[in-house]
Order: sequence, then C-alpha cells, then structure tokens
Amino acid sequence: MKTKEQKQASLTHLQSQFVDSAAVVVCKFEGLTVAEDQELRGALRSLGGRYQVVSNRLARLASMGTPFESTLAGQGGMTALAFPGEDLVASLKALVQYAKAHESFRFTAGVVEGRTLDVAQLNELSTMPGKEGLHAQLLHMINSSAQRLLGILNAPGRDIAAVLQQAVEEKKLNE
Repeated sequence: MKTKEQKQASLTHLQSQFVDSAAVVVCKFEGLTVAEDQELRGALRSLGGRYQVVSNRLARLASMGTPFESTLAGQGGMTALAFPGEDLVASLKALVQYAKAHESFRFTAGVVEGRTLDVAQLNELSTMPGKEGLHAQLLHMINSSAQRLLGILNAPGRDIAAVLQQAVEEKKLNE
C-alpha cells in the first residue's frame, strides 16, 4: 500500500503530465497480458508518447482545473491514459492499429487541444496524414506553384522563339 507521500507524488506527477500534454486518450485494457501491455508502451514510447495505467480517482483529482477534467469525470473500470508525442496523428494511428489487433484493448474518449473527442472522431483523426506527410504535401504545393510561375514567365520567350523558328523554316521552304 502506498504511503500518503507516495500518493501525493503520484498526483503531482500526473498533474504535471496533464499540464505538459496537449492531448490525452482514455484507454480500457481489461484482459491484456503484461507482454501485450509492454508492446503498446514500447510502440507509444518510440513515437515520443507515454502510456500510464491510473486509478480513476487519481485521474479525476489530477485533471481538476484542466481541459481533461470533464472527460475523466465519468470513467470507471480499468483505465489507462495515453499521452501522444509530438506527432499526435502517428500516436493515434498506433493506438487504432493496436485496438484492431487486440480485442481486449479499446479507447473510449480523448481530449485534443481542449476539445473532447469520441471514438469515431479519434478514428477519423488517425486517418489524417502524419507530420511528415503534411510536410511533403506542403513542399509539393510550394514547388508546384513555383514551377507554374516559372512556366508562365518563360511562356512569352518560348512563344517568340517558336514564331521565329516557324518563320525561319518557312523562309527555307520558300527559297
């Protein structure tokens, strides 16, 4: 059994995690083996995220005064919190894939930047491209715009050169 000081330290630690995180996903893991739990922890850790089993009371106390409070207020049963890393979408994709592979694992709700999301919204968010994908799309848009601009700027010179080339060819045919 934990001492009062250990409980206070756990509360303070979880409060700091809520303050430092822009998102949290509430997970239910009843029936997972320790090995399966460690697999999920490793997957999230590799993406810069954290996964922590918490008591519902501790989660409610730690979330007081944060955007996560209303989501954690009605939780019951075995609860874990997933704190996604910098790339929220990649962490959500990992959670969705894990939930599909393990029937005993599911997530019930989440909070992203102060907004409470249900399971359907979390699944939808996980289908978005990740940070690297968005960077690639942005670079493609910038590059294609620059290429179109270059094509437009070169068009008058190219058109004049084509007209001159036709005139030269006509003159050769007429001689």
